[in-house]
Amino acid sequence: MPSPTKQISTGIAVLDEIMNGGFTADRLYLVEGYPGTGKTTLAMQFLLDGVRVGERGLYVTLSETREELREIADSHGWSLDGIDIHELVDQDELQQKQAQYTMFEPAEVELGVTIERILKKVEAIGPKRIVFDSLSEMRLLAQGPLRFRRQVLSLKQFFVGRGCTTLLLDDKSGDSHNEDNVQHLQSIAHGVIRLEQQLNHYGTECRYLRIIKHRGRNFVGGRHDLKLIKGGMCVYPRKSIGSPQVSPTQETISSGNVELDALMGGGILAGTSTLLLGPAGVGKSSTAMQFAVAAAERGERAVFLEFEESRHAMLARADGLGFPFRKHVEEGTIEIIHFVPGETTPAEFSSHVRGLLKKDGRAPRMSVIVIDSLNGYLNSMPHEKHLIIQLNDILQNLNQLGIVSILVSAQHGMMGQLMKTPVDASYLADNVLLFRYFEAAGEIRQAISVVKKRTGNHEHTIREFELSSHGLQIGDPLRDFHGVLTGTPQYTGGGGDLIDRDEAEQ
Repeated sequence: MPSPTKQISTGIAVLDEIMNGGFTADRLYLVEGYPGTGKTTLAMQFLLDGVRVGERGLYVTLSETREELREIADSHGWSLDGIDIHELVDQDELQQKQAQYTMFEPAEVELGVTIERILKKVEAIGPKRIVFDSLSEMRLLAQGPLRFRRQVLSLKQFFVGRGCTTLLLDDKSGDSHNEDNVQHLQSIAHGVIRLEQQLNHYGTECRYLRIIKHRGRNFVGGRHDLKLIKGGMCVYPRKSIGSPQVSPTQETISSGNVELDALMGGGILAGTSTLLLGPAGVGKSSTAMQFAVAAAERGERAVFLEFEESRHAMLARADGLGFPFRKHVEEGTIEIIHFVPGETTPAEFSSHVRGLLKKDGRAPRMSVIVIDSLNGYLNSMPHEKHLIIQLNDILQNLNQLGIVSILVSAQHGMMGQLMKTPVDASYLADNVLLFRYFEAAGEIRQAISVVKKRTGNHEHTIREFELSSHGLQIGDPLRDFHGVLTGTPQYTGGGGDLIDRDEAEQ
């Protein structure tokens, strides 16, 4: 029975997970991508991980000088101590070699000299990890696909025979984008990683990573987002890896407001998602704050994933409502994470959520998470497709952990029957709270109702809703009005069910 092959880290923990354990040791891998996609960064992290575990690394460079590589490392705060850098471009020696061969093409001599130097260097230092940067120069020296393929095969046999795990970097320049050349290289390699980037109409460019091939191993296919930041390459998988499978309790979560709980039939069931839907400024985000403060008051933790309001604006609004929101933020029981429009990818967003779940082993546990708002989420990634499907996957993971997800969504329009919803509420949310403006007694007022609750009973009444310095106030059912949800109700009674605003401010 054959012995199991050893696996070694790529130097990037998330990439190891995507590749189901990292690289297979003593094999040759191809890393392809146009200039600027992150090939050198990935290669350096691979070699630095080898230094960490005591494996000698060799960086063979035809395209960049030793000084340029050290500058790249310095920009990330890395030291290349313990990594041998071997430059193959020595112009003085190369010219002397060329002068000795008058009957051969200079490229034939250069390629022979290049291969000879690589073999001697490997034999001299005995590295366990090798990076060859890049294949484009070797392709030009070979002056033909057949000779180039043979040279790559000879390098593969040489490296594998000496127990080396090798990365060949290909910047896809010259004729390397030819489909035949691509397939030839990919057929030789044990695994293929492709790095891509795309310029958007707004915001920074987006970078992606794909595992094209990995012999004998399962891996997470598809396109994974990545970013190049100070400290290296961050990879964000397109889907959750090892999603938790936990049966949530049937606990009912209180909003901390008696009238609001009564409207929702006692509260919200743990492990469900709730959509707060209505026009701008009607009180949706303030209601989400009510749930967050109630969780903090119970000794639990709440997190705001904020796409619109700044931290300063949120704290000022909470102070005006009389919420002890600022105190809980300072204590850490309420956390605000702000996302910059145009700079966030769907996989990065979901990775942030998974990161919150991983660190949730600490006390207090996270019980409420708020996404404010869905409009900001959709507008911050206008170049992406299927965002709602990806968001639904996130919500399913949160539901399995018994976390209450609150989604804030603004409808287009202020009053009337032409209000438009940017998402399919029935698909995304278990519960839907609908907010409306309506006109009564010469004033603009707000109304709230529960139009959907997937599990459990709820009131079917429409109640007046008001924000004041004392927080949320919910009045009696609006039984004297007809057509409140249209924004232009008809008065049918004595008006005794309206909130007395003078008393509410006292």
